[in-house]
Amino acid sequence: MDQVQRTLKQSLPTASPDSKKVSSGEYLHQSVVPTMHYQKSLPRLPVPKLEDTIRRYLAAQRPLLDDDQFRKTEKNAEDFLNGVGRELHQELVAQDQNNKHTSYISGPWFDMYLSARDSVVLNFNPFMTFSPDPKKEYNDQLIRATNMVCSAGRFMKTLRAGLLEPEVFHLNPAKSDTDRFKKFIRWVPSSLSWYGAYMVNAYPLDMSQYFRLFNSTRIPRRGRDELFTDEKERHVLVMRKGNMYVFDVVDRDGNLVKPAEIQSHLKYILSDPTPAPAFPLGVLTSENRDVWADLRDKVVAAGNAEDLQIVDSALFCLCLDEDSMRDHIHMSHNMLHGDGCNRWFDKSFSIIITKDGQAAINFEHSWGDGVAVLRFQNEVFKDTTEQPLVHPDSTAAAVDSASAVRRLQFKLDNELENGIMKAKENFDLAVSKLTVDAMEFRKGGKEGLKKCKLSPDAVAQLAFQMGFLRLYGQTVATYESCSTAAFKHGRTETIRPATIHTQRCSHALVQQPGQHSVEQLKAMLNECSGYHGQLTKEAAMGQGFDRHLFALRYLASSKGQSLHNLYTDPAYAAINHNILSTSTLTSPAVSLGGFAPVVPDGFGVGYGVHDNWIGCNVSSYPARNVREFLQCVHKSLEDIFTVLEGKPLS
Repeated sequence: MDQVQRTLKQSLPTASPDSKKVSSGEYLHQSVVPTMHYQKSLPRLPVPKLEDTIRRYLAAQRPLLDDDQFRKTEKNAEDFLNGVGRELHQELVAQDQNNKHTSYISGPWFDMYLSARDSVVLNFNPFMTFSPDPKKEYNDQLIRATNMVCSAGRFMKTLRAGLLEPEVFHLNPAKSDTDRFKKFIRWVPSSLSWYGAYMVNAYPLDMSQYFRLFNSTRIPRRGRDELFTDEKERHVLVMRKGNMYVFDVVDRDGNLVKPAEIQSHLKYILSDPTPAPAFPLGVLTSENRDVWADLRDKVVAAGNAEDLQIVDSALFCLCLDEDSMRDHIHMSHNMLHGDGCNRWFDKSFSIIITKDGQAAINFEHSWGDGVAVLRFQNEVFKDTTEQPLVHPDSTAAAVDSASAVRRLQFKLDNELENGIMKAKENFDLAVSKLTVDAMEFRKGGKEGLKKCKLSPDAVAQLAFQMGFLRLYGQTVATYESCSTAAFKHGRTETIRPATIHTQRCSHALVQQPGQHSVEQLKAMLNECSGYHGQLTKEAAMGQGFDRHLFALRYLASSKGQSLHNLYTDPAYAAINHNILSTSTLTSPAVSLGGFAPVVPDGFGVGYGVHDNWIGCNVSSYPARNVREFLQCVHKSLEDIFTVLEGKPLS
């Protein structure tokens, strides 16, 4: 849910009429440029200069520390820069030069995710809700589920055939997002193609994560999990009332199963009278990873190896829920965690569809980031709303779904039943502590802010700083996710939105509103916006400090070195204890996104700045008050827009 996506231009070429493949419904489109055309020539993620990293680190620490703490942190940082840090940096650069096929962050980042022992639920898996289908009658659970399974199958086939339009960030779409340019670039050798795109201000993005979208699962192992992918399998996993079903969506010849047959199979599952299992296996995927790894070995030993393999190798998971959604809050809880029984949280992604046809994606985070999942979601939304394959008056095919659909039945002993009961207790306790609330600010948005030459994202982030200051009287560590997918095997970098500029501006607007003229306040807003824009640009270009310091620490640990004072300094722990964890997303396909806080005393802030309004979907645990925080953010936005209108604050 990252920076590059914000203005991501997605334009799909229409299929040529003589293209039998495309018109047969097997593919979403037939890209002129092969899907992985740019992959070979993508630039490598730069390792920043150590001096730059230390300078950026200290600048980010300044608003969080008092003078004495800062002097200590500055001394530690300079000592690191002139000593062990320089040696580690040189070693990291040498390692990077010897591994030109990847990025310096890729291995350590996979390791960080896969070695984490916390439950993936609340700690890692986010959700993104699909916008409703504009045609209301298509939001029926069966119709929408059928169309989404069909479109997901078409996406998978388009991707694997190399016909999916490559992911490109267009800064000048009039030049680069044209048939003429695409016909030219397809003949440029792969090893040079990126440079051809760069000449017209287009930035192809890394697509190395896409192969893990389908047939993939995170497998729990003691100490460190592993990622499993089996592209040969053709079935989808469907969950309803905690029961698990499978059926093929691709036939033996590699063609998609007819939409009317998929509809028939899903209808059969939705009308299956089998009661919910007393011990739903899916809840184990919400456990601590070591606990789940031990229980999984026992599931295999009890004679379920083959059925587990079927779950792990399924194209993806479709969760058909029994509830209708009351409101956004109910929907956030349902899509983020649900009741834990009708989910397999380890699948690369699950499409969840509720009784009233609300749909969302919940995805496991170790294999990839928001860029790949958002692309999938955008394509599926576009395909299901513009070219649905089944309709409210469609009749399901008269096929024998009873033999095509198989319900998985797991053999469980007492130990496993106890393990499932314990997992459910742990799950219920964890999710009972989570509060989610939402806010819509309707007095302005992107359009008004751009007229004032302000970055919409900078203003949203300033409002979070002001809101936190108003409620808790302090400036705290803040994380904003930014994609580095413009580089080969890039992942994410951190933007640090809490700056000396936002601190100064927040204090002026919140604590001393009468002491500054409107012009002085506007100047401060401009300063915040300019600096935030610079941080955003640096992060997207791989020039943050977080990943570099992380990689140096990882290198020291892997060599068994004791950590330098820079890392043991309480200030380092504090800046990595992200009380405000934020991520933004705007796409016509997505109506809502969210995640849990990353620390017990934090907020998980999903937000979107739209043309004329600003929305936030925020989560917290009992240590924080999410409703009061949102009221303070709303008041902060009102104050900012009042100043922009040239009015003094009362």
